[in-house]
Amino acid sequence: MISGTVSVLIVDDSAVVRQVLSARLRSKPGIEVIGAVPDPIFAMEHMNRAWPDVIVLDIEMPRMDGLTFLRKIMETRPTPVVICSTLTRRGAETTMEALAAGAVTAIAKPATGLKKFMEDDAGDIVAAVRAAAASRVSRLRQTERVPVPVPAQGGAAPIMPVADVGRIVAVGVSTGGTQALATVLPALSRACPGVVVVQHMPEKFTSAFAERLDGMCQVRVKEAEHGDPVLTGQVLIAPGGQHMEVNRTGEQYRVRVFGGPPVNRHCPSVDVLFRSVAKTAGRNATGVIMTGMGDDGARGLLEMRRAGAYTVAQDEATCVVHGMPREAVLLGAVDREAPLGSLAEVIHRG
Repeated sequence: MISGTVSVLIVDDSAVVRQVLSARLRSKPGIEVIGAVPDPIFAMEHMNRAWPDVIVLDIEMPRMDGLTFLRKIMETRPTPVVICSTLTRRGAETTMEALAAGAVTAIAKPATGLKKFMEDDAGDIVAAVRAAAASRVSRLRQTERVPVPVPAQGGAAPIMPVADVGRIVAVGVSTGGTQALATVLPALSRACPGVVVVQHMPEKFTSAFAERLDGMCQVRVKEAEHGDPVLTGQVLIAPGGQHMEVNRTGEQYRVRVFGGPPVNRHCPSVDVLFRSVAKTAGRNATGVIMTGMGDDGARGLLEMRRAGAYTVAQDEATCVVHGMPREAVLLGAVDREAPLGSLAEVIHRG
């Protein structure tokens, strides 16, 4: 975690991105841009003279791609990295690889209209840099071995409407969450209650993220679609750029996916999900708030607790960024704090 002025190195082959992003970051207090270079070869030369606190890194560049450069950094001197990737399917898949390799967070840039994007979305980029500066990169390098819970009857449980077992688990997570979920979700068996997740992530990235997790897990993991039922042994991840709520139709929970303005600067918002679960499921729900910067989800988790839900926050020792869990604890929204390695058990028990 970095205190004081944050030094930033921008590595992007677009001169427009380097120019506009440098100007935007330099205009913010507490941020110093110490360099803006077109590829990783120039970056390494620059870093031999002055090592940055945070690197903003493009993926597709000449001479050396960003993913290869990222892996070199993480092997030699782990440093907070913000991935700046194109808003395409290929860009999303590569970004997932970068996050798995140790990048803290990602921002998406369009293939066209870069200057306008950088000017209009400067706040998101600055927030990403600040989140990276506040992160504990060492937490991204740790892989916890968590035992997979076994159903009481033995064997895999069939996928079924969660209303039949009466439980639902809502999870909210942000910076550092892709790695945290990749630790927790593979430790779930198909007997676990239905899980709904908001992970702060750009549009189009959540589909690639869900597919990546699905290949790692016993449970089914998918990007949520409007009207999807909440099922045991299944995890629904809110699509980037859309909010997700849980409603009850008869004896079944279903998700509502819809567009809308950001809540707490985020779309999807954890608060939107948690508040709907508080209203719909009450004491039949468990709420889990995990690593992330800011306070999204804290108030919604408090509503869940007041409605009778069991609420858990990831503890500070295992968070990449403790912001969201800390805010929830300060609000009195949390029944228990637990390390990352215990969250699979929390979710499994519902």
